[in-house]
Amino acid sequence: MIVSFLNKRFLFKLLSLFSVVRGYNILFIVFAQLTSSIFIFSENQKYSTVLIDLNIWLIILSSVCSISAGYIINNVYDSDKDLINRPLKTILEKEISGRTKLNGYVFLNILTLFFSFMVSLKALLFFSLYILGILFYSIRISRYPFIGNFLSVALSITPFFAITLYYKNFSSEILTHASFLFFIILIRELIKDLESLVGDLTMKYDTIPVKYGEKTTKIYITFYIVTACLISFWLVINHEISLMIYYYILINPFFIFFMYILWKFNSKKHYILLHNSLKILIIVGLFSIILQNI
Repeated sequence: MIVSFLNKRFLFKLLSLFSVVRGYNILFIVFAQLTSSIFIFSENQKYSTVLIDLNIWLIILSSVCSISAGYIINNVYDSDKDLINRPLKTILEKEISGRTKLNGYVFLNILTLFFSFMVSLKALLFFSLYILGILFYSIRISRYPFIGNFLSVALSITPFFAITLYYKNFSSEILTHASFLFFIILIRELIKDLESLVGDLTMKYDTIPVKYGEKTTKIYITFYIVTACLISFWLVINHEISLMIYYYILINPFFIFFMYILWKFNSKKHYILLHNSLKILIIVGLFSIILQNI
């Protein structure tokens, strides 16, 4: 009976830890970095060459550890707001004590520095700056409009530039793909701000919806959607992206329906729907990378 209780307690804490570091996002990042390494960054190298490259796995491990540490420190600073916006998730995450979270944060960053050092001194410098960037964002910047959103998005895509630097592949096509992803994640960040408006108001976070209102936020989102569509159009007409072209063509009807829901409704339920639809768009985009070489 006692053993059964302890096992359940351990599993509950494990689930709590998985939630704190957003394990589902971490798994996605591993797959995304590996896929992009094989099909985009490595250019004409064989798949097997990429898969057995120890440095790629060390860069992925560095990314995983630093991003997990970032989620932990964000969780510490945003716990009060999250208790309002996502009460059940926050209660689950409180199974892990603040002290344990901070110890985990330090340990994961030490692992990040160790793994990156094994790649090169440049990789060590890159991830050292990345760790400082996440900490600076969490402590000082996350509560401010515009700069908080832009820095959050920049930090989200930064690990992919570690792969770019490793392969020294700075083609205009890769930068265009990165620009498209930047605006998709930026749209998602603003939808998240609309979704968590009540918590942000209560905790006096100076987000765009809090400071300028929902209508102005939707105008910004619409502008970013138009920008993303223009980037996709540029990719289609200027780069040879094989079957991936269908992904960039189909995002246009997707965003027409997206904007209809955005402007038609103001409820949290619909903001969550839009948020989840962007997650699906990003996942489909990741899998469409495979089509680029077909």
